[in-house]
This record gives sequence, C-alpha cells and structure tokens, in this order.
Amino acid sequence: MTKPPHDSLVVFSLDEQQFALTVAAVERVVRAVEITPLPGAPAGVCGVIDLHGAVIPVFDLRAHCGRPSREVCATDHLVIARTARRKVALLADTALGVVSGSGTEVVAAAEILPHLEGIEGVVRLDGGIVLIHDLDKFLRLDEDDALASAMKP
Repeated sequence: MTKPPHDSLVVFSLDEQQFALTVAAVERVVRAVEITPLPGAPAGVCGVIDLHGAVIPVFDLRAHCGRPSREVCATDHLVIARTARRKVALLADTALGVVSGSGTEVVAAAEILPHLEGIEGVVRLDGGIVLIHDLDKFLRLDEDDALASAMKP
C-alpha cells in the first residue's frame, strides 16, 4: 500500500460500483443535460454538450467499463474534468461527493492487475472499494486524434 498521491477525491457511481478522480482533475459536477450525438467519434463517446459556450465530449463510462448502455436519466451527473489534452465530461449515475485522502491508503493499480488501463489505484472507503481513474490514460492518443477529427466543424 502507498500513501495517496493527492489530498481529496471526487467520488461518483455507476450502478453499484464507485469511481473517483482527483479533485485537481475535476472542474465541476453538473446534472446531465441533453447530449448531442457526434458522428465519427470513437467508441465510448456518446456525444457532446455545450457548457457555457464550450463544446465538450461526453464519455459513457458504461461503455468504457464494459457495462450495457442505458438512456440518460435526469438524475444522472456529468463530471467535467480535464485531461492533459482536453476538457471532457464523464457520464455517471450519481456524484457522491468529495472525500479527503488523508488517512486513506491507496493501492496502486499495478499491484492488483498490472495491465489495468485507465485506473491509477484503488482505495477502500466506507461505501466500499473505489477505483481511481487516471484521465490521462483514459483516452488513448489514437482515440484522442479520432475525437479531435470528429469535433472539427
């Protein structure tokens, strides 16, 4: 086990599984809005939203995690975050809040499953096991190029 590389996590859920991002990677969490389909986008991108004049791609975490897709509900949330290359929105069932990293032990993903892509680590909280996403590994370079091409006017 290692000390957490961050002070706090934004925790959100997808079905019964909990996920997290570091607070530093998250800009805000908003209620789900209408998502416009984006022809030519890579798998896992369900479309784009307009957030205060910025067009942001929306990733369906269900597709990314191999879960069956479902219709977007009014109670769903969008976690607006920034990768090294772009701002993205992650579609989640519920945003659970921010938890302090102090006093928690993060297990590096490589210690559990060496080739677990997009997961930085795992932490146990009161609500169960939480998978911490690494957004910079979430979208591969070839997928980012395809997304950039699809988003061109």
